[in-house]
Amino acid sequence: MLLKTFGWSFAITALGLVAAVFYGGWEAFGIVAILAVLEISLSFDNAVVNAGILKKMNAFWQKIFLTVGVLIAVFGMRLVFPVVIVAVTAKMGPIEAVDLALNNKDRYQQLVTDAHPAIAAFGGMFLLMIFLDFIFEDRDIQWLRWIERPLAKLGKVDMLSVCIALIVLLVTSFTFATHAHQHGGGHVDKAQTVLIAGIAGLITYMVVGGLSGFFEDRLEAEEEREHEEEEEAERSGRKKPAIVLAGQAAFFMFLYLEVLDASFSFDGVIGAFAITNDIVLMALGLGIGAMYVRSLTVYLVRQGTLDDYVYLEHGAHYAIGALAVILMVTIQYQINEVITGLVGVVLIGWSFWSSVRRNQKLAEAEGKGTGSDEKAEVSAPI
Repeated sequence: MLLKTFGWSFAITALGLVAAVFYGGWEAFGIVAILAVLEISLSFDNAVVNAGILKKMNAFWQKIFLTVGVLIAVFGMRLVFPVVIVAVTAKMGPIEAVDLALNNKDRYQQLVTDAHPAIAAFGGMFLLMIFLDFIFEDRDIQWLRWIERPLAKLGKVDMLSVCIALIVLLVTSFTFATHAHQHGGGHVDKAQTVLIAGIAGLITYMVVGGLSGFFEDRLEAEEEREHEEEEEAERSGRKKPAIVLAGQAAFFMFLYLEVLDASFSFDGVIGAFAITNDIVLMALGLGIGAMYVRSLTVYLVRQGTLDDYVYLEHGAHYAIGALAVILMVTIQYQINEVITGLVGVVLIGWSFWSSVRRNQKLAEAEGKGTGSDEKAEVSAPI
């Protein structure tokens, strides 16, 4: 099972490290290995959240996620995206941008750094909306009840998450982004750039998430109708052919996953420049890390880990909220990638430990013959 799920990741790791040695010797090997570890540590929460969405999709779309999705994640976000950012911000052609990335790495790094406020605002707003919509939803299972219960009540107010996100964007743009920065010999105010990029991130979330939710509701309604017809067919003693469900729901969930992965990859791509400004080494290291994140996503789905450790998804969403805040702060202040990675690891580790303690209490309750999940849930650790 482990080899089947992670086989491609192991193969890409070997190929990537060998390519690094041929490209730049053992120093390049070390840089690629560090970048891969950085990407995995920064994106573990991404894998947990992805798994929560991917488990709703059938085997075909899971395979699409691991093939087409990997191409988008590895080559699109880790290789093409930085070049596109440079081409747009520097107003140059894509070929010229690639030439700059390969032959003038310092200038290329500077242009990507100059584009960071827009990247951070877009990704930060998208991730913040994911966190807010999660935290404002009323759930049967709650982890940090003292926070989640009152927030679930507040969540009954329509469009609350959008209002809070817009307030955060306004505060960010006029707090962190009012300091002008040097660009091309002149001073450019970052506030307008941050506002436009943040609104674009918000709109992207609402469009993709809205379409995904709409088709997901249609899929659930269709499955419920199919289940009722199957029960009716069984009662009447006749066989009913299986209905082939339309693929719109899975497609838009797949699209949502790709935008989500893009938002998560922003901090990894920007953070990679602290280690190297060589686009080839960045693509190799971050690409290897992205492969493991995707394999880990599928592993979590097939092992039913999220069902066994029910607070993992909570921890991942808290990590998303922390990452969103960190991205917004990095518009003005530099934050070490180690801190970013540790925040996610600590929150997910805490939620995993809480899940283990909850499972132990449930087992003890069943052993005593109470048979009450509700009592065990009330006393579960937070």
